[in-house]
Amino acid sequence: MIKIYGMSTCPDCVFVEEQIKGNDNYQIIDIGKHVRNLKEFLRLRDKNPAFDVMKRVGAVGIPCFVLEDGTVTLRAEEAGLRARPKNEEGASCRLDGSGC
Repeated sequence: MIKIYGMSTCPDCVFVEEQIKGNDNYQIIDIGKHVRNLKEFLRLRDKNPAFDVMKRVGAVGIPCFVLEDGTVTLRAEEAGLRARPKNEEGASCRLDGSGC
C-alpha cells in the first residue's frame, strides 16, 4: 500500500485524492486531521533527504508519497498518479503563504 501524506485544504492533495477514490492500494493520511498524523509527517520530513529542496524553498512537501518499498517521493507519477498541472491556481503550498 502507498501512503500519501497531505491535507484536505491543499489543492495538490485534493487532486491526488480524487484520483485514488475507491482504490485500496493507497492510504491518505491527512496531517491536519490529528496531531498524531502531523508528528508522523514531521518525523519523515525532518529526516528524509527527499524534502531537502522543499525545505530550502519554503514549501511544505505535500502531497508526499511513501511507496511500498519505503521510498519517499514528492512526485505523483512515481506513485502511479498524475500530477496537478502547474498552471492551475494554488499549485504549490508554500510556508510563506504565497501558494495554496
